[in-house]
Amino acid sequence: MAKSNTLSTDDILVMLCDSVKKVLTTATGTQISYSPMVQKITRTCLRPDIGCFVLFDGGFSGLVIMNFSSLSAMEIYRAYMMNMGMPESELATKHTSDEVGNMLGELMNQIVGDFTGNVGHKLLVSINQNQPKMLTINKEVLVSIDTNLDRAQARRVAFTTERRNVFYMELAMDKTDFIKLHEFEQVEVDPDRIVEEQRGGQAATVAPTTTSAIEQDLLDELGL
Repeated sequence: MAKSNTLSTDDILVMLCDSVKKVLTTATGTQISYSPMVQKITRTCLRPDIGCFVLFDGGFSGLVIMNFSSLSAMEIYRAYMMNMGMPESELATKHTSDEVGNMLGELMNQIVGDFTGNVGHKLLVSINQNQPKMLTINKEVLVSIDTNLDRAQARRVAFTTERRNVFYMELAMDKTDFIKLHEFEQVEVDPDRIVEEQRGGQAATVAPTTTSAIEQDLLDELGL
């Protein structure tokens, strides 16, 4: 019997890192890279200056967190908006602006959408995501999010923008292995198409919920 191919938690982490890199590179028109060294961590946390998180479940469950410094958040925001044709004079100037938070939430939604699509096509496993939530955090505040995961494993990866600003992605998910029993056809997901679909959908809908409202909902959920 031929030896089976096994995909571990870290293989799934690589898929998520690739989604972050592809979607942000396409959306901003700049080069985003990530470190080949991954940290094993004991818990996932929202950290200053802006933290975004999204839960997913289905074939396996997990939590994705992205923590941006003010510099990395503003660089990504400005590059994204200018890549869409927005004049520089009309851009927000502070990372605490609602526009910056809404943009990061939109990009995180695209990232996890790309990731769930890849999981479905490459692993033939279906997972669903909820709406990303975000919080602008004071440097003295650290919020830890608890999730009910089966033998949870957590990882932390550093990403670097074109201007060498750093942000971090953290993943907590069930400890699981996928074993390939036989060969099957994999369909690649086009990140350019996902970004265009998101932009088209945004133009046809009302403005997203303001960051302040999302922050208040999150604080209510956390009992703060």
